[in-house]
Amino acid sequence: MTKEECFYLGRIVSKFSFKGEVLIKLDTDEPETYLEMESVFVEYDNNLVPFFIERSSLQKSNLLRVKFEEVDSEEDAEDLMKCDVYLPLTMLPELDDDQFYFHEIIGFTVEDELYGTVGTLTGVNDTTTQALFEIEKNGKQVLIPMNDQFLVKVDKKNKTIHVKTPEGLIDLYL
Repeated sequence: MTKEECFYLGRIVSKFSFKGEVLIKLDTDEPETYLEMESVFVEYDNNLVPFFIERSSLQKSNLLRVKFEEVDSEEDAEDLMKCDVYLPLTMLPELDDDQFYFHEIIGFTVEDELYGTVGTLTGVNDTTTQALFEIEKNGKQVLIPMNDQFLVKVDKKNKTIHVKTPEGLIDLYL
């Protein structure tokens, strides 16, 4: 299994007990979706290693308390600290037609109602307060806030994202 075949689920952030339990900070709006997992892939020494789950429960809102098989001590758990956790893309929940995962819209063409073809979506920057579409056009990067005010429609069938940006926003970049 490679990272390209997986999605990022979260990160192991702390030990929970002296019996090897850990807390995974989940990167999801619906943590309860991941309560019944049998296994996950942990990125360990630049490899995705399968870990089987004995039991899990939610702690607070987005922390998953997990007891992995064969992780039976604080020392074992310490070895996994700050490791990223992944699941196969096939385990992503189905979304409605008007919803999307960031990875599935990479490569889509972005069309603006006023400007026309803006370019190709190369990524989504969600490290800022507001997520941004990263669009490439003729070697230049265009950033468009990803919000309901600008986003008109995502056409998955035709691989197109339709936006309506304020006049002049796109010209700032080009």
